[in-house]
Amino acid sequence: MTASTTAGPARERLWFLDAVRGWALILMVLNHTGRWWQDAVMRWPRYYLIYVTLTLAAPMFVFLVGFCLPLSASRTGDEWAALGRWAVRGVRIILAGVLLNVLVFPEDPIWNNGVLQTLGFSILVAAPAALLLRFRVGRWGLVGAAIALYLLFVAMFPRLTAWVGAHPRGSRVLFLEFPPWPWLSLVLVGLVLGSSWVRKTDARGRARYMWRMAAGGVLCLAWFFGWDAWAHTANRWMFTRDFTLNNHWTPRGAGLAWVFGMIFLQIALAYYLVELRRLPSRWLVILGQTALFLYFTHHLIVLTLVNQWLGERCNNWWTFSAANALLVLLLVAMGRGWQEVKRWYRDHGPALRALGRA
Repeated sequence: MTASTTAGPARERLWFLDAVRGWALILMVLNHTGRWWQDAVMRWPRYYLIYVTLTLAAPMFVFLVGFCLPLSASRTGDEWAALGRWAVRGVRIILAGVLLNVLVFPEDPIWNNGVLQTLGFSILVAAPAALLLRFRVGRWGLVGAAIALYLLFVAMFPRLTAWVGAHPRGSRVLFLEFPPWPWLSLVLVGLVLGSSWVRKTDARGRARYMWRMAAGGVLCLAWFFGWDAWAHTANRWMFTRDFTLNNHWTPRGAGLAWVFGMIFLQIALAYYLVELRRLPSRWLVILGQTALFLYFTHHLIVLTLVNQWLGERCNNWWTFSAANALLVLLLVAMGRGWQEVKRWYRDHGPALRALGRA
């Protein structure tokens, strides 16, 4: 499933972004199965699997919140209507995160912050911030705000660590999983870059944009690996090299170069493979288009059903790989089914509602 490269972003669904989101979902699923389907007996390979998949998947989801928002507004040409739709979507994602806490993590407080809560809150902030994108000074201001938010987090990190220790309940609302501060910074960067993409209305301009993004990714990774080689970094693929607040990860230093480098390269590669080479990607697109539904439901499968109810473990790499392959196939089928349910409701919902009012 690919899109035509002759239409501008304002008039088409950019399937390569759905494919990127689908790939990020697979990485997140691997992260969770590594945590919940394996034990510590798997040692360092399991640790590296968890670290790498986390540092690739979560930042991509956060970045795409900002990057895709200008595309939504450009399809309708009505920024205020798009603002209302995104506000509703942000609230729905937050409520989905609360429901996930209730169903999957009943032993934890319902107010725990999670990935979905951060994504929903980020949408609520980024949607009105997108109104500034029409001005050059507004775009630079958003970049400056992103940098300032992150640097403030770095400066305040020792105090935040102490505050989290002194306020274990409140810290679960503000600083758990991927908290809005500082992860909102990545959303704002994505917002500005997404607005730049929208302004590329021809295939040649978009291709040049992606080549520049790929070049930026290569430079970031060169910095990352070059720094490690120069500094003789001891723990190159470990959480200890980054910030850990409330037992959750935030990149710092050269880790930022890894995050941005991999985001840029994955998006550029998906554009090349899906939009230009037109490789078969329907299954990835389905995963990406139903990512919220699948992110929610895969917790019920991976943690609630397999880990907690069945007590199964995959402490063998061949078994683990086969189980994950089957899981991905199941998620694709579930995503396709969910699309059909939504399509049926769109076709028959008005008639059903009219019948109910009769």
